[in-house]
Parts: sequence; C-alpha cells; structure tokens
Amino acid sequence: MQSMSSSTESIVLGGGCFWCTEAVFDRVQGVTDVESGYCNGPVVNPSYEQVCTGRTGHVEVVKVEFDTAQISLREILEIFFVVHDPTTLNRQGNDTGTQYRSGIYTTTEAQREVAQSVIRETTESKTWRSPIVTEVEPLANYSTAEAWHQDYFKNNPNQGYCAFVVGPKVEKFLKTFASRVKH
Repeated sequence: MQSMSSSTESIVLGGGCFWCTEAVFDRVQGVTDVESGYCNGPVVNPSYEQVCTGRTGHVEVVKVEFDTAQISLREILEIFFVVHDPTTLNRQGNDTGTQYRSGIYTTTEAQREVAQSVIRETTESKTWRSPIVTEVEPLANYSTAEAWHQDYFKNNPNQGYCAFVVGPKVEKFLKTFASRVKH
C-alpha cells in the first residue's frame, strides 16, 4: 500500500519586523518551518545592520513553508492580513523604513494570482479603512537572516520588544484563528 505524501510549498512574506511574523507563523497548524530572512534588494547576503539602514532595498521577511494538505496559501495570506497592518507604507507600528514594507514575494504565477485575489477580496471586505499597500513581487535575492534572529520570540519572550510588540500580535492570532493553532 502506497502512503499519501504531503506536498509542501513556501511563500515569503514581509509584514514588518520578522520577529513578529515568525512568532505568529510558528504557531500555525500546517506550517512546517519559518525562517527569518531578507529579500528583494540588490545587495547579496546583506547583514542585519545593513538592512536596518533602509538603504539596501531589502525587506525583513519570513519564508513560510507549509503542508498544502493541511493549510492553503489562501489561508496563510488571510492570517497574514490580520496579523499586520497592510495599509501603512514602509511602517509597522514604531518600526519605520523600507525594510518594514508589507509584501508578498512569489515564486510562481499561481502564487501571484492567489495573492492578488486575497488583496482584492480583503479590499472589498473593507476590513481596513485605508487602502492596502502590500506589494506583490517575484522573490529576488533571498538570504537567510543571522542565526540569532531565528526563533527570536521563542528564545527571548521577556525582552522588551517581544513583550510589548510581538506578544500582542501572537495573542491576536491565537484569538482570531483559534482553529488554526498548532496543538
């Protein structure tokens, strides 16, 4: 008897500080891995310090790998549009600069189509009072962030930024998407 194999897909998302986005998606049922990184700037393998200047063109992102038998790209993006503010250009809360822009970075035409569809539906639902400014671009020049950024919230839950910024975003996910939380 042949076993059914699951299919994995990955999508790269920029939703402000990657510590926040990673902490949320680490808790999503069907997500198999989340990696903090940088993308869509011309510098090859930039450092965190370089990206923080806002002059590299890179975005702080997370690469979300998920099992498509458990969760769809559409559901991943629906969560994404609740746990960050897609209406603020180059800003999430007090974090400002192009490295904090809202973005969906795709590797296939199908991903681009789903992303544009979810943006259109979210816009039509009037969930947000201001227009959505999330960019949808092909993934370019991705690199993994430094090791100390990986699992940052899990490893530093009492650090000030984590307690006051990341924690509330995680709580919002847990309340809004209780049925999608990993057990």
